[in-house]
Amino acid sequence: MNYLARKGGVLHPHFPIKQQIRRQRLFTITITPRFGDADALGHINNVSLAIWFELARNSLFDIFVPHEKILSRENFPLILAHADYDYVAQMYLRTDTEIKTWIEKIGNKSFTIYHEAWQAGRLCAKGRVVIVYYDFGTEKSAPIPDDKRELLSRHLLPPG
Repeated sequence: MNYLARKGGVLHPHFPIKQQIRRQRLFTITITPRFGDADALGHINNVSLAIWFELARNSLFDIFVPHEKILSRENFPLILAHADYDYVAQMYLRTDTEIKTWIEKIGNKSFTIYHEAWQAGRLCAKGRVVIVYYDFGTEKSAPIPDDKRELLSRHLLPPG
């Protein structure tokens, strides 16, 4: 299923996702790297990782706006405030990449998402992003509603 994403039984030809495996604590997607994701030596380009991690956050965004709704300034209350990535091993073209995603921390007005990228059973990269609950009309952060906080808490990174 290269270059296709399966969501709710429908195929979307936007990204090279093979599957979404679990929806408990951990969100996992498998990406087949495209030729354009690599440099001349067959290493995955550092920009690709940010795109893959962003793609892995889609299921978490469904907590705030159901998938069937069209996103707009009025109904999407999230904004990315910070991102950092650590590259711990080389990643290669022609090797599927498993992206694992959890919620690491839930604050009053923001939450931190933790990602890991694995190839061939080896941790290759990890990263964190801070997402702020945001009112685009007032251009100010706002407290995360309790119902959304509870749904996020179901995906907390296990301790240790």
